[in-house]
Amino acid sequence: MRIPELFGRSGPVFSFEFFLPKTAAETTVLFDSIRELKELRPAFVTLIAGLLTDIRAFGIESIVALRGDQPRDVEVPPPDRRDFGYARDLVAFIRERGDWSVAVAGYPEKHPEAPSPEEDMRRLAEKVAAGADWVMTQLFFDNRDYFAFVRRAREAGITVPIVPGIMPVTSYKQLKRFMGLCGASIPRKMAADLEAIQADPEAVVRYGIEHGRKQCFELLAAGVPGIHFYTLNKSRSTREILRSLRG
Repeated sequence: MRIPELFGRSGPVFSFEFFLPKTAAETTVLFDSIRELKELRPAFVTLIAGLLTDIRAFGIESIVALRGDQPRDVEVPPPDRRDFGYARDLVAFIRERGDWSVAVAGYPEKHPEAPSPEEDMRRLAEKVAAGADWVMTQLFFDNRDYFAFVRRAREAGITVPIVPGIMPVTSYKQLKRFMGLCGASIPRKMAADLEAIQADPEAVVRYGIEHGRKQCFELLAAGVPGIHFYTLNKSRSTREILRSLRG
């Protein structure tokens, strides 16, 4: 079944995201997390795959098309000198080569490289026009940012499902690093709360679980089509939040 078809069924759709490990130890952690999260029966997960022909051979029909992070150790060529200057070009390339279901990223607080929220929304509209079936948002910690983003997207003529992306906080240091990379912001009270407990790793994890749980309950009450969890290859926080949501 294609992923967009899931959004039309009864009940919200839950999904997880994993990152490719860089070391043997990280590989062990990743697969331990996958085994632990498997019992929660997510609708789907994202992992980076190889060429389209290879993944099609495995029966995969849905792809999350992202430009990806800019490399830091080499000079980045301008868009007109890349194979895919923008994510919209990757979406079009994928759709031209098969009947794929394609998801793209959306940024409630705008992409960090976008000159303005309006330009960022135009880019999103271009990705949808190129063939994207649904949108998965970047992480956010204030649901008002998501709701405002959806309103602006609808006003821009974007009608596909927009699934909120949630990242349970597990480390204050890691959180601040992520915020610098993705352009998302930390609400003032949340930053103060985490600042006060940052020396207690367990307290930070518990705070992240509770904040994520409240976010998800409010989002589900508003009728979102699903929730996509950024797991950071850890399972505890996502497990506890999702079990709470499922009762």
